[in-house]
Amino acid sequence: MDIQQCQSFAFLLPSWSANQVSQGFPNHRSLLPVELELCRGGGGSDYPQCEIRERAERKRKKRRRDLEGESCGKCWKAWKSGGSLEIRWKLLGMEIASKVSIEEKRWTLNDFEIRKPLGRGKFGHVYLAREKKSNHIVAIKVLFKSQLKQSQVEHQLRREVEIQSHLRHPNILRLYGYFYDQTRVYLILEYANKGELYKELQKCKYFSERRAATYIASLARALIYLHGKHVIHRDIKPENLLLGVQGEVKIADFGWSVHTFNRRRTMCGTLDYLPPEMVESVEHDASVDIWSLGVLCFEFLYGVPPFEAKEHSDTYRRIVEVDLKFPPKPTVSSSAKDLISQMLVKESSQRLPLIKLLEHPWIIQNADPSGIYRSLSPV
Repeated sequence: MDIQQCQSFAFLLPSWSANQVSQGFPNHRSLLPVELELCRGGGGSDYPQCEIRERAERKRKKRRRDLEGESCGKCWKAWKSGGSLEIRWKLLGMEIASKVSIEEKRWTLNDFEIRKPLGRGKFGHVYLAREKKSNHIVAIKVLFKSQLKQSQVEHQLRREVEIQSHLRHPNILRLYGYFYDQTRVYLILEYANKGELYKELQKCKYFSERRAATYIASLARALIYLHGKHVIHRDIKPENLLLGVQGEVKIADFGWSVHTFNRRRTMCGTLDYLPPEMVESVEHDASVDIWSLGVLCFEFLYGVPPFEAKEHSDTYRRIVEVDLKFPPKPTVSSSAKDLISQMLVKESSQRLPLIKLLEHPWIIQNADPSGIYRSLSPV
């Protein structure tokens, strides 16, 4: 299936290459593996495209000077002549080896062998796939343009792609690239072969303190990374988490995330995980993710969210009042309750900072430092 230049879907054509697949995807097809840092200009959710283009051009010129200046003149001449060669360089502090071809091609559906379905969502489906040239196993998320347009989430999708494609963290699902045709958009994602954390929680009903602490610590590190790049996730919950090949937890959905230097007003996310400031329609900042992580920790340990109620209005009331009650069963340590209580605080500035969370006694005593939960029991 050839790629069509669809003007009606031009929102998915940011200034960086649509088929750029960065390190971690073997034998990718980009002229230069340009790593665009998250834009540091402006205070809204959109990236100034002109600045991104300027930054990319400066990086290309600098990389060319580096190649020429480090006794790599022969390599650069071979690169320009259209040959294919093995080049080693240091990219953002990481040593990578890439086999690069001068011919830049767009991904198409024909580049992948589509296998079993992995799941379905509101706007499309997710399939297991194999990239034919490299044999790399990925997940392909197929989104239908008609449904995206009907729900008016084109801008949200573009923002999600721009943010997630630039993130590099072991506890964040990689977005390698995307392509599209006349009716669909295809996202090329890292395959998390142990599936959805939500299903695992449903099967177990609740997690042991060791398991919960390991996941919470890993997510705290991922959120510290995100906040350092001025990204607020705004929708941390079990349904948006996957488990990788070793059982490591990964944040997998960035549909409500935003890149910003300012406080925000948009009410978004999931009812049971909403912080008081969103319920009350006041400005919020990155501390909304600390609240959501506290709710998640409670649900991991008790199997239900802390402010759940029969009526939505009662849930809203309990959130605003921080009506936090710990059930008698299952048995949970006082140290775990202390951590949750320090995260679920109405005044956002008083919530336990994520760095301090990692130093909390409950985390130190229970979380596996590797970030990988190794089961010693059914839960």
